[in-house]
Amino acid sequence: MRIYLVVIDESPEASVALRFAARRAVKTGGGVAILTLLPPAEFVPWGGVQATIEEEARQHAEGLVAAAAGTLIAESGLKPTITVREGDASKVIREMIADNSEIAALVLAAAASGPPGPLVSHFAASEAGALSIPVMIVPGSLSPEAIDRLS
Repeated sequence: MRIYLVVIDESPEASVALRFAARRAVKTGGGVAILTLLPPAEFVPWGGVQATIEEEARQHAEGLVAAAAGTLIAESGLKPTITVREGDASKVIREMIADNSEIAALVLAAAASGPPGPLVSHFAASEAGALSIPVMIVPGSLSPEAIDRLS
């Protein structure tokens, strides 16, 4: 099965990438994998406080992906696989791609205006030729109708 990997965060472009990936998956008989990343934990000298901060970050991330998965299921009928990981984003993405041969493309969206986000910058520049799959960069300014038409 062809899987489209999408990284979800709180940016507006994440929902653009998810919509595009979902439409492509439906049209190609594939699926969607959603990845969200936990921010690196800041060291707090009191262990209990540290654990609470980390747990709150995990709960927030899980809520973010659950909302994205709910939207995906409601709009396309696809049930995504969900991964919540901590670590360097580009490294985690490369590991996921290496570990799952069904991942056929990394779908990212560029910001509607201003500079692209760090993942688009990273995978469209220094890592552009190093991945074993294509990187699809969707313009963040596209309307839902335009995404549907293009995907």
